[in-house]
Amino acid sequence: MSVLYLIVINFITVKVELILVKEQNGVQFTSTTLVAPTLTQTNPSGEEERETWGKKIDFLLSVIGFAVDLANVWRFPYLCYKNGGGAFLVPYLFFMVIAGMPLFYMELAVGQYNREGAAGVWKICPIFKGVGFTVILISLYVGFYYNVIISWALFYLFSSFTGELPWVHCNNTWNSPNCSDWADNNSVSDIYKATPAQEYFERAVLHIQDSNGIDDLGRPRWQLTSCLAVVIVLLYFSLWKGVKTSGKVVWITATMPYVVLTVLLLRGVTLPGAIDGIKAYLSVDFLRLCDAKVWIEAATQICFSLGVGFGVLIAFSSYNKFSNNCYRDAIITSSINSLTSFFSGFVVFSFLGMQGYKLKELNGAGLVFVIYPEAIATLPGSSVWAVIFFIMLLTLGIDSAMGGMESVITGLIDEFKFLHRHRELFTLFIVVATFLISLFCVTNGGMYVFTLLDHFAAGTSILFGVLIEAIGIAWFYGVDRFSDDIEEMIGHRPGKYWRLCWKFVSPCFLLFMVVVSFATFNPPNYGSYMFPPWANMVGWCLAMSSMTMVPLYAIYKLCTLPGKFCDRLAYAITPETEHHLVDTGEVRQFTLHHWLVV
Repeated sequence: MSVLYLIVINFITVKVELILVKEQNGVQFTSTTLVAPTLTQTNPSGEEERETWGKKIDFLLSVIGFAVDLANVWRFPYLCYKNGGGAFLVPYLFFMVIAGMPLFYMELAVGQYNREGAAGVWKICPIFKGVGFTVILISLYVGFYYNVIISWALFYLFSSFTGELPWVHCNNTWNSPNCSDWADNNSVSDIYKATPAQEYFERAVLHIQDSNGIDDLGRPRWQLTSCLAVVIVLLYFSLWKGVKTSGKVVWITATMPYVVLTVLLLRGVTLPGAIDGIKAYLSVDFLRLCDAKVWIEAATQICFSLGVGFGVLIAFSSYNKFSNNCYRDAIITSSINSLTSFFSGFVVFSFLGMQGYKLKELNGAGLVFVIYPEAIATLPGSSVWAVIFFIMLLTLGIDSAMGGMESVITGLIDEFKFLHRHRELFTLFIVVATFLISLFCVTNGGMYVFTLLDHFAAGTSILFGVLIEAIGIAWFYGVDRFSDDIEEMIGHRPGKYWRLCWKFVSPCFLLFMVVVSFATFNPPNYGSYMFPPWANMVGWCLAMSSMTMVPLYAIYKLCTLPGKFCDRLAYAITPETEHHLVDTGEVRQFTLHHWLVV
């Protein structure tokens, strides 16, 4: 008769299963199994430990991949050419040092110390949590149209697998009588002419000729819709498991642009006229520094190229180990960002100089999808170079889009804890919602929707968000307390320079930028098309919907806290970990020393 004995010894750290089987013939068989427990790591407070990056390089590549996008590769060289060549580097580097790097460092540090998304970090000063929702909304709005740029690049990539690129000649079905292979739009006599590349983008890709304006959108075009769907699928499977998956994807998406830029530069400098193009890029005109517009454009470029104010840097750094050297990371990644912008200018102008190309007054999509394809089409083996170029655009766009999505996802699941258990479903919800809204941008009149979103979603509102963020951290939470937090993480306090920038220089710089943004506002347009008043109202409603989160949440917080107004205010501006001090009347923010110390 068989006898079965089961002994299970369960320790805290390991489970031992001992199974003894005794057969009737006296032979015994024993089996021992060690089973690792499925314990959830917790911190001293009993909460689940936060997920961290698999490797330090995953974080660095993610930050670099997000910050280095199409604006760096195209906008910076264009601004250099337009604003005095090498002289433009003077205001650019100036604003980089006094505002760009300090704000970049600030966001990395506050995210890493508090280990929360853009909204959750404001447990350091609860009344400012509204700015967290502001930057989350801005990242969401940008996703509505940024993914469309990537879908255009994918469309161009598919179109490049031909013997002859489709934007070389004017003998295609989509061309108009205005198309001219020899058109030079800088000439008065050719003002109504269009190049094949320009007509390919507007008439073959966008089909904008089939729309009369933003009030005549038409249905989504299936070609662009399919490309957009592919982009959304790529984003979902890059993000659904958190930084463990996105940290691996960026090994390709963040490094590929540098490989392609280097290959293109090696090819570009061998072309006739390349030196002339590079000289045009670097030609120094110091008289341009007397023009206030040059300084404003340099400041604007710094604000948008580093990616501060989108909540992405906060989200990414929140997955770092607590003792990670965020100071070193800030210096490395922000420097690489600016160097990439400068390096890309050599690539762009080596190709444009090949044909004595005079850069037209185009920006944004026109720079990426008209000028460069037109230049690259003149090369021997142009299809191969076009494929390489649009692969670079895809990788540039994907990791920046991943950063924006991660800001939204991390910010909301940290604020609403129950979403942690359903990250995959919540990520699916976000990307599908983004896809549905983006469909408006792939209709015949989609370019008008795209232009409206681009103009209002992240312009003044992002500058306003960073301004409130800087005031909340440097003034209400306190530079001294913030410096203590950094010392706790990396072992030393920030120098006087950083503290002065955080408290005085950066807020003044941002306030100046917000005022200039309002003072120099111009309604959006696309070519000669001017948007109707109702469209501008919709755009302002979009911009205000994110900015109003700051006062609305502040009012909500003050109304829901108990006690008299002074008590409620004290609780609202005191870190949540110090609320017990409010009961004893020890409120740092009610002392003069708090406001004067640096």
